[in-house]
Amino acid sequence: MSVLSPQQFFMISLHKSFLHVFQTTTPSLPNFAFPSSLSFRHAFSHSPHLRLHFRPPPTALSAVTPENQSPETPVRIVAVVGHDAVSPLKSQPWEQVMLHTAKRLKWVDEGYELLVFTDKCFQSDGQRAMRLQEELLKADILIIVAVTNKESIEWININDKDIENVICFDSSPELKNKLGGYDVPTEMRGSIFGKVLGNSEFNKTKESYEVVQTISEAWNRHNSDDIRFCLLLLINAYIRPVPVLKNLRAKGFSTLNCMLRNCGRQVLNCLLDPNCRKALQCLNKCSPVDQVCNYRCIASYESAYLEAFSLCVLQKNNCLELEAEIPDKPYVPPMVKFREQDLSFELSEDLFVGWLGSLEWSWRVVAGQNPAYDQFPCQYQLFYRGKAKGSFWYEPVFQVKTFEGQLVWRRRKYRVKRGKIPGTFYFSVLDNGVVSNEFWTIVDVANDLSWGLFHYHGAARAAGQSYTGAVLVSPDGAFPNVREMTKVIAALERCGIKEWELFTVDNCSCIDAPLGIPEGSSLHTVVQIEDPN
Repeated sequence: MSVLSPQQFFMISLHKSFLHVFQTTTPSLPNFAFPSSLSFRHAFSHSPHLRLHFRPPPTALSAVTPENQSPETPVRIVAVVGHDAVSPLKSQPWEQVMLHTAKRLKWVDEGYELLVFTDKCFQSDGQRAMRLQEELLKADILIIVAVTNKESIEWININDKDIENVICFDSSPELKNKLGGYDVPTEMRGSIFGKVLGNSEFNKTKESYEVVQTISEAWNRHNSDDIRFCLLLLINAYIRPVPVLKNLRAKGFSTLNCMLRNCGRQVLNCLLDPNCRKALQCLNKCSPVDQVCNYRCIASYESAYLEAFSLCVLQKNNCLELEAEIPDKPYVPPMVKFREQDLSFELSEDLFVGWLGSLEWSWRVVAGQNPAYDQFPCQYQLFYRGKAKGSFWYEPVFQVKTFEGQLVWRRRKYRVKRGKIPGTFYFSVLDNGVVSNEFWTIVDVANDLSWGLFHYHGAARAAGQSYTGAVLVSPDGAFPNVREMTKVIAALERCGIKEWELFTVDNCSCIDAPLGIPEGSSLHTVVQIEDPN
């Protein structure tokens, strides 16, 4: 199911000179400060794969060159986690979370190797401790998670001295962060540090401190996507460029020139419109890694001017010179039979249509793997056949709580076309001025239609964003019973998703949803739907 989601939010950078031009030519807006680096987030419902935007520190990036790090050279990461330490991800052990992260890193690049150890090996497993010592000698990055044991702290402090990049999460303050070979202090005090360290070293330390702050904010989102993002950001900044993060750097004058040459009217109209201007101001206040904040800005202040702005700057003229492709990993096979019948395209479409006709909606979303989207309440899915021969449509309906505290309904419309094999489909939408293309797979649907699991890969090329995810659906928005949940978990495994990665949708108070489908639409052709009552 799909709507705006901060996975395809876009980043626009404007040179400070544009601020000067704007401020000197529009005196009627003295209180509006146009930022020199503006992070827009635009996306559709599925988390984009990497929905976070961060411009890596220039000094760190300057050290990452083909001469000192070949793209074919494996990136070696070692994680040490506290034995039996519990994560905030539905109380899963940190060891299991990091082991799963190791698999998800491989979806980005087979050359990213993450080895996971617990600190128990320091105390009772000499052979395992020796293996860890050997791996640390080859490690590019050491990740320390939830380590508080005194003996473990001493062991790490002795054995991590030759590792240039060490970062600690939820661990003892006696364990120190180090990036690019420099210790990273817990605070930066400007000129005092400059005098002690020297300007060059101070600048490098300051940049690393900013990286740590950005990573810490992402880590504290407490979801598997952001944990992986933290590791990718470290690789990108200190080891070698990460291709999926290549769109995070501003284009400077080329972006500015493109905007002024092709979209001057749309830019000015946005700045002069109260709602569009509020959206820009709101986005500027959000942390670049706070996906929920950024999406709420867009959803709170949607306007025709904002849509025209993004349509011109991004979709039509690609002023940011971005590109993105739909990911091909993980591969998720579609279901092959339903009620002992071979799956056909007609049957597949009927499964999407689901309960529509007996109910006012096809499905309600129970939970999803996308942290940026699944915090929105009351998600309805409407699938139907259009009046035109062979046409098929999808319309998600969902609630957003604006920054003014209002609950507002939002609705999007996707064109759906059949894939190469039954159970697979291509979705596309023009949403707030940016086109998103997605590849959906029907992973499984219960014979009685009590639940379904749909997986997606997607990309918004003009926004430079790609993403993956899945949604669990049911007729009433409630989880399936215990017996059926075993089947759900098996279906999730086929997507490379753990049950603890799901975010539950709040379906408690969903009044006056703007449902309904266009007159002349049709529903099922093969599947018989029983009355849910």
